[in-house]
Amino acid sequence: MNCPDRNNVFALVLAAGGASRFGSTKQIEQVNGVPLARRAMDTAIKVCGDRAALVVGHEWSAVKNACDLQTSFIIYNDRYNDGIGTSIALGARALRHVADAIIVMLADQPLITTGHIQALIDTWSGIDDEIVATSFADSLGPPVLFPRAYFEDIAALQGDNGGKHLLHDTRFKVSTVRFEAAAVDIDTPNDLANL
Repeated sequence: MNCPDRNNVFALVLAAGGASRFGSTKQIEQVNGVPLARRAMDTAIKVCGDRAALVVGHEWSAVKNACDLQTSFIIYNDRYNDGIGTSIALGARALRHVADAIIVMLADQPLITTGHIQALIDTWSGIDDEIVATSFADSLGPPVLFPRAYFEDIAALQGDNGGKHLLHDTRFKVSTVRFEAAAVDIDTPNDLANL
């Protein structure tokens, strides 16, 4: 097995969900004139370059067009209604043969910065069994860097299981990067208005 490469980290932006609590396609809603999905993809591309992938599903064409992508991977999840786990699993299956690590990002976390994504990569030692999660509001969550040893686990996710249980799996070392702004996610129109 080849040694993991910190320069071969892919970003996987999840923008496939139906946004039932929001009531419309929140991925194309704008914050400061930029659609949520595009904001996340721009952040991913600035750090990972052409190693950025977008998972679409609900209203996939509108979401793709809102991102105005030129070179990134686009992955279509036809099972997006089954939950976030299906998008992570599909992305992991698409990238596991080319990536040494995958950073799972959510399109509805508009305050994630390029500095934070880079910090996740810089914190990762490069070893195959060390996860790097974001720490916020006394919790661990996305964005999360999953190294190669996790790929089979995340490729098997189903339903609404986003892989949080893996952050407490004793088989792996978990490192964290604190970033309180990750606690801001857009689930409802009120969340967007408050932001």
